[in-house]
Amino acid sequence: MIVAIATDHGGFALKDTVLQAVREAGHEVLDLGTHSPEAVDYPEYAALVGEAINDGKAERGILLCGSGIGICIAANKIKGIYAAIAHDTYSAHQGVEHDAMNVLCLGGRILGPEPAREIVKAFLSARFVGGDPGQERHARRVGKVRRLEDGA
Repeated sequence: MIVAIATDHGGFALKDTVLQAVREAGHEVLDLGTHSPEAVDYPEYAALVGEAINDGKAERGILLCGSGIGICIAANKIKGIYAAIAHDTYSAHQGVEHDAMNVLCLGGRILGPEPAREIVKAFLSARFVGGDPGQERHARRVGKVRRLEDGA
């Protein structure tokens, strides 16, 4: 899987850890910046990851900012992006399995390297279960969310 990764300056210190965790999990990285700790605006980086996913250049994304909140809000403004902050492994995999989350948001000033590695691993190893027998309720709920996105 190709995973698009971007961060603002607030998440920059954790970026190399996340890049390494994605590669160690056997996935390819699409590094969309930032490439230094100089101050930048997080909405621009959320847009880059959203565009990469929507254009088919990546299947999932990981975004970082200081808290994870700002970049998550920005990402969720992009049609087709289902982003959530997960600072624990349960939320990271459950968000994919039940809610079709395609972008993981992390707070670079919240998490240390080891928890970040475990969370990334949980996110990347999960798959949406909505098509599985007995799990159709998840597909129904995600469909309702998509209709909200379309203004219905």
